[in-house]
Amino acid sequence: MTSPQRIHVVVLFGGESAEHDVSCVTAAHVLRALDNDKYRITTVGITRQGQWCLVNEHSPDKLVATGVPISITQIVADARSNERTVVLPLLHGPLGEDGTIQGVLEVANIPYVGSGVLGSAVAMDKGVAKQLLAVNGIPQPKYVSLHEQHITDAALQHAINTLGLPVFVKPANMGSSIGVTKARNLSELRESIALAITYDEWVLIEEAIVGREIEVAVLGNLTVRTSLPGEITPSSEFYDYNDKYVSNSAQLKIPAPLTAVETEAVQKLAAIIFHTLRAEGMARVDFFYEEGGRGFLCNEINTIPGFTPISMYPKLWQASGVSYSQLLDELIELAFDRHSRRRRNTAR
Repeated sequence: MTSPQRIHVVVLFGGESAEHDVSCVTAAHVLRALDNDKYRITTVGITRQGQWCLVNEHSPDKLVATGVPISITQIVADARSNERTVVLPLLHGPLGEDGTIQGVLEVANIPYVGSGVLGSAVAMDKGVAKQLLAVNGIPQPKYVSLHEQHITDAALQHAINTLGLPVFVKPANMGSSIGVTKARNLSELRESIALAITYDEWVLIEEAIVGREIEVAVLGNLTVRTSLPGEITPSSEFYDYNDKYVSNSAQLKIPAPLTAVETEAVQKLAAIIFHTLRAEGMARVDFFYEEGGRGFLCNEINTIPGFTPISMYPKLWQASGVSYSQLLDELIELAFDRHSRRRRNTAR
């Protein structure tokens, strides 16, 4: 393709959240997979301090050292000058995956990959997501959601009485297992909550599930496809940050050793959760599977899942017949589809 025919893709990564490093790794691999014959690529990194920079696309991990400061206004102006521009946000965690960046792009009238403002915000806040799942009768582990100002000994004892011990504690608005710990008694529960509230003012306390960890990738907008399910066997007590991004020591089974009936059931449930929480474009839905018990229980949904070579989302699609580069192509087209539908209902 000649240059004017190419789609302009703005890859946006980095960010101010604790998942900054994960975002940089994701961006590096996505940039290698994007076809330069199809796309004119602009790489924009956000530093930990919130500075937006134009970055050499081959070194996104060095954005602080090599990036040239740029304003959001400049990026928007450049994007609007090309009628086929799309933003690919690869920002994990708060101030990127939670609807904030999505809101900026909506106001700027720029198509972008992934869920919109509402779907992103709901999925990021695990407490709110769990409330919506509960209202819709979707099975999930028992939980208690607390704001930091309501964390008292009485509230913690109530959580233990409700959930039993041990429990898992996590920041409500965070991903990549950052800030997640296991508490076996009241003292450890206090310590776990003290860690969690360094990342978010809302804390989620969940019952510990004895079951298999199953994940399903979802792709689409109004209609969706679901991947073959995968199974994770963590190298430690749970699938933590080290397993996901550092050691690559967790065992991943794709497809998961499930019966045809079980596979169909978890795929169907993943699609229902995707639509219930207003996700669009892509998401990875994570489950616990209690065999002989409650069956598949929704753990959480991730609207900007990791895209590193060892990440489950691209691995699940590769096993389902969609290559890494094909997946990116489809996500970009889904972004244009969603944008055209949204703008039909916008006052002109």
